[in-house]
Amino acid sequence: MTDKIRILYIDDEPDIRLIVEMSLKIRPEIEVRTADSGEAGLSLLRWEDWKADLVMVDVMMPGLTGPDVLAAIRADPRLDRMPVVFVTARARPQDIRDYIEQGAKSVITKPFDPISLAGQVLALIG
Repeated sequence: MTDKIRILYIDDEPDIRLIVEMSLKIRPEIEVRTADSGEAGLSLLRWEDWKADLVMVDVMMPGLTGPDVLAAIRADPRLDRMPVVFVTARARPQDIRDYIEQGAKSVITKPFDPISLAGQVLALIG
């Protein structure tokens, strides 16, 4: 069993995935895995050998969007309590309200500050 906080970040943009991964790994207590699509992210979440503590997902992606991933997580009894945070440039107040109503724990707006991202995420985990 690990004492690290396991975070899965799902985004179709390789540069953003790298920035998020590097930003979160600044904190030694965080373990990060990434996926390049909603489908790949859900596959990793359902893998029995690795359990995420938090999922961060881009809202706008080809294939399964962030809201699609959230809906799939909420529909899976093994994952339905998994905290999900949307990471998006689409963050008008109404959008944020909609994401929270859909079941997201929070929303991180792009562009985000890479230096403070890990602290922001740790605060969300509590």
